[in-house]
Amino acid sequence: MDTTAKSTETVVEAELADASAAVPAARTTGLSPAARAAVESGIPAETRRGYAGDWHRFTIWCTQTGRTPLPATGDTLTEYLTHLKIQDKSPGTMDRALASIAVAHAAAELPKPSTTGARRVLKGHETERKLSKDPSLRTRRAAAATPSVLRKMVAATDTSTAIGRRDVAALLLGFAVAARRSELRLLDWTDLEEVDEGLAVQVWRPKVNHEGPLGVPYGSNPATCPVRAVRAWRQCLIDHGRQPTGPVFLRIDRHGRIAPPMRRHGQPIGDPAGRITGEAIGDAVARAADRTDLAAPSLLLPDLPPRWSGHSLRRGFATAAKQAGKDLIETGRHGGWTDGSKSLASYFDQAGIWDEENPLYGIGL
Repeated sequence: MDTTAKSTETVVEAELADASAAVPAARTTGLSPAARAAVESGIPAETRRGYAGDWHRFTIWCTQTGRTPLPATGDTLTEYLTHLKIQDKSPGTMDRALASIAVAHAAAELPKPSTTGARRVLKGHETERKLSKDPSLRTRRAAAATPSVLRKMVAATDTSTAIGRRDVAALLLGFAVAARRSELRLLDWTDLEEVDEGLAVQVWRPKVNHEGPLGVPYGSNPATCPVRAVRAWRQCLIDHGRQPTGPVFLRIDRHGRIAPPMRRHGQPIGDPAGRITGEAIGDAVARAADRTDLAAPSLLLPDLPPRWSGHSLRRGFATAAKQAGKDLIETGRHGGWTDGSKSLASYFDQAGIWDEENPLYGIGL
């Protein structure tokens, strides 16, 4: 069933409609409405939505404290970051708040306020969190869905159901192309071509310039082969009376209906073609983990179970590539990371603590 997906999709579609509120329109007199819309279309929807929320919270705080949000001063930013620190917001949340304020000033063609004091508050907050050694304050990265993990997830999934077939195909193809959930949901059947070697997949990468399809070869294990999983999902759609056209991955409700119409207050909502949301893809990963022992806490962090999400597929690909000795640059280009990506480098570092490059090997201990 897909009850979580249904409720999540309903909320997300409504929120995306308000994503354009990321910057204040009243101060963008230098841009026409068409130019403003064109600029905003170059920012991923999830980023716009996050910035819109950050900016909204900042302006409310400014109103409550008698400060001016636009243009803001360096002192205002320092006070606001101190406010977020007192609320014990995560360093990532605080950093994004500064980014959203900078975006708002740039959109209004105003100089960016000084962040020197605010950055010092942020750095001190990070240091205090690390010194506390409180596991609950650590940055919780998505757990890595490596091939061994995917085998467990697939084995625990009932592929006699449409949602099971869909989820397995999404898990395996998402891993194979190191897809962000926003990229995976946007795949259409016209983006996939089955060739002798496997699948040629054209992935829309909004954050990098990528030309040409990715090659997804047949897997050595039929149960976790992305090519066979996609083929089985396509056949499932045909068996349910649907032609494999339009979106590859579709929403499915708790009754097993594929791409059912969705309404709120009598009005149609959701993608008209039934395209799945990114949140629903994350739900599919979490459900698959819950069906296995993967959700159990570790001995090191008994109060902090692994975090399984849509990003687990992308991190799992990077981890597996490092463990297999693949090249960092080629791995990054396949997965749509920019050359020199810090996030990919950190995944490689964490995946390689036991490989032969560990400096402790061979030094005589």
